[in-house]
Amino acid sequence: MLFRSILQIIKEKPLFSRLPAGVEVRMSQGDRIREAPPGFAVLAATAGTPIAAVGDDQRRLYGVQFHPGVFRTAAGFTILQSFLYGPCDCRPSWTPQSFIDRTIAGIKEEVGDGRVLCALSGGVDSAVSAVLAHRAIGSQLTCVFVDHGLLRKNEAAEVQRVFAEKFRLNLIVVDAAERFLNRLRGVVDPEEKRRVVGEEFIRVFEEEARKLGKIDFLLQGTLYPDVIESMAGNGQSVKVKSHHNVGGLPADLQFKLLEPLRLLFKDEVRVVGKELGIPDEVVWRQPFPGPGLAVRVIGEVTPERLALLREADSIVNQEITAAGWSRKLWQSFAILTGEKSTGMAGDQRTYESVLVLRAVTSEDAMTADWAKLPYELLDRIARRVIAEVPGVNRVVYDITAKPPGTIEWE
Repeated sequence: MLFRSILQIIKEKPLFSRLPAGVEVRMSQGDRIREAPPGFAVLAATAGTPIAAVGDDQRRLYGVQFHPGVFRTAAGFTILQSFLYGPCDCRPSWTPQSFIDRTIAGIKEEVGDGRVLCALSGGVDSAVSAVLAHRAIGSQLTCVFVDHGLLRKNEAAEVQRVFAEKFRLNLIVVDAAERFLNRLRGVVDPEEKRRVVGEEFIRVFEEEARKLGKIDFLLQGTLYPDVIESMAGNGQSVKVKSHHNVGGLPADLQFKLLEPLRLLFKDEVRVVGKELGIPDEVVWRQPFPGPGLAVRVIGEVTPERLALLREADSIVNQEITAAGWSRKLWQSFAILTGEKSTGMAGDQRTYESVLVLRAVTSEDAMTADWAKLPYELLDRIARRVIAEVPGVNRVVYDITAKPPGTIEWE
C-alpha cells in the first residue's frame, strides 16, 4: 500500500538538487529503515520516516525508501534523471529511431536464417513487434492470429482487415473458438483460466508451425511490466498474475522466445509504433489481456455469458469514444460478475447479472488510478447497458486504484 508523504531534503546533491521544496513522494506502508549502513549519509527524510534516502558519494551508491518510479511520485522522473546523468554518467541518447535500428540489427543477428512465428493479437505490442521483425527478416516471418472466441465485438474481423490490407503481412487466421471454450468448460479459478488459455495458444501455434515446416522462434509483444508482474522472486517478491504474454507457457515449449519489446513500457512502444508509421487506430488501441474476455467473465466462461459481456463492453467503448475520453484513459471495459441482483423491468421483478464498469488512468500500468468520468457519461453507459443487454439489471463503477487493486479483476 502506497501513501503520500512530503520529502524533506537534507542534502541536495546529487539526487535532489533540481527538486522544489515540499515535493510529494509515495512511500510503502509499513517499511522503515532504522539505521543508515556504514559509509552512507542520510540525504532525505519524511515526517514518519527519518531515513528516506541514503548515499555514499565515494562509491556512488544510493538508496531511496520511497518509490520514484511510480507516476504519482511527482518528482520521480527528475530524481531518476539526476541519478542517471550524475553518478551513473549516462547520456540521453535513446530515441525511437535508435531503438528501431538496434532492435532490427539484434533480430537479424539472433534469428539468422531461422524462421519466426508471430503471435499476432492486433494490439500495439504485437503489431510493433511484427513490423520490427518484418523489417529485419522479411519473408522469414509468419504471423498467426488466433481467434480464440474470447475477443471483443467485431475484433477478429478488424484485425484481419488492418493487418492483411494495411501492413501486407503474411497472416494466417485460425478459428479456434470452439476449441478454447471446450477447454474452459467448468473452469472458474482465474489462474487456471490463464494457464489453460496460455497453453492452448502455444499448442495452436505448434500445430500451425508443423504445417509450415521448421519454425525456430516465437515472437511475442512482451513488455517490461509483464516481465515484472509475472516474476516470482526468492521470497522477496511474488507473482502478481500470469495472464501476460510471458505467463502460461508450457514447460515443453518447442520454440525459442523472441521478445524485442521486453524492456519497454507501453508509452514507449506507442512512440516506436508512431515512428514505424503504424496507424493511430492500432497505436492507441487499449491494452487487452492475453486470455481476453475469459478473465473479464467472473466464474465459468460460457458462450452465453461471453455474448452478454461483448454487447455490454461494446456499449462502454462506444460511449467512452463518443465522449472524447478514449485517449485520456489507459483502459476502459466491462466485467461480468458472478453475482445477481434484484431489479425491475416494467411491473416485473428481475433477478439478473451485475456488470462492473472499470476505467483507469495510468502512464505505464505499474500503477493506476480510477478515472473520474463525468456523471452524465456514467449515466448514459448504465442506462444503455440495462436497456440493450438482456440479462443485466445493475451497473456499478469500480473506484479502486492500483495498488491496492489490479487493473483487471482476474
